[in-house]
Amino acid sequence: MGEKKERLGKLLPNGRGVWIPLDHGASYYPLAGLEDMGSLYRSLGEANVDAVVAQKGVVSHFSSLSGPPLVAHLSVSTIHGGERSDDKVVVGSVEEALSRGATAVSLQVNLGSIHEAEMITRMGYVSEQCHRLGVPLLGMMYARGENLQIEGDPTNGAAHAVRLGWELGCDVVKTQWTGSMESFEIVTSGVPIPVLVAGGEKHDDIEGLLKMVKQSILAGGAGVCMGRQVFSHHDPAAYAKALHDVVQRGVGPREAAEKLR
Repeated sequence: MGEKKERLGKLLPNGRGVWIPLDHGASYYPLAGLEDMGSLYRSLGEANVDAVVAQKGVVSHFSSLSGPPLVAHLSVSTIHGGERSDDKVVVGSVEEALSRGATAVSLQVNLGSIHEAEMITRMGYVSEQCHRLGVPLLGMMYARGENLQIEGDPTNGAAHAVRLGWELGCDVVKTQWTGSMESFEIVTSGVPIPVLVAGGEKHDDIEGLLKMVKQSILAGGAGVCMGRQVFSHHDPAAYAKALHDVVQRGVGPREAAEKLR
């Protein structure tokens, strides 16, 4: 457990983190912002990003470059998968991820999907590997399936998704914003592990997004795991720096957003 704690300390300095996932190209490509991955990775390091999440082949490429610690995302699906496009299959092992240069691994579960049971099984398998090898596990836990039972739940399933991640052995979880501090606090208070908020679909209201990040932290969150908002911006490093200012330095959303105008 000491080795896992040390690795988590690198990824979440002072218990908080700005993690940038760049795994989107495996699911859909061409995608603006992901053309020159090496330059993007180096620029994120210069912006003091705490971790970058990427597929294993990209991790191998990045590990020879100077930049942030790497989290190998071990699950994937593509937009061409038809009715199984939300079924995140496992494409690697924890041992392989370590050999490629990863500090941690991640896996996705879509709560309410018709393929939920298979994804939970895969999470359990990878969690066992992480426990045995002392490797942190990020659970990308989303409530987004067609079978969700969310009547009377102000978090729209996010609290259950995060709770499931913790109970399956995740050390960190990522989930969607629930719309308010009050509802997000239900999410964070249900687990004793760090909760990172996702960025959601790309939009241009940068100050509004930074305000959401600030509110998530005030509601008990530990930072962000946000990709599309960052890498699709014309200056990803500046966007990442603004996130770092809010998460790690306590800068207000308006002040942090001014640097991007």
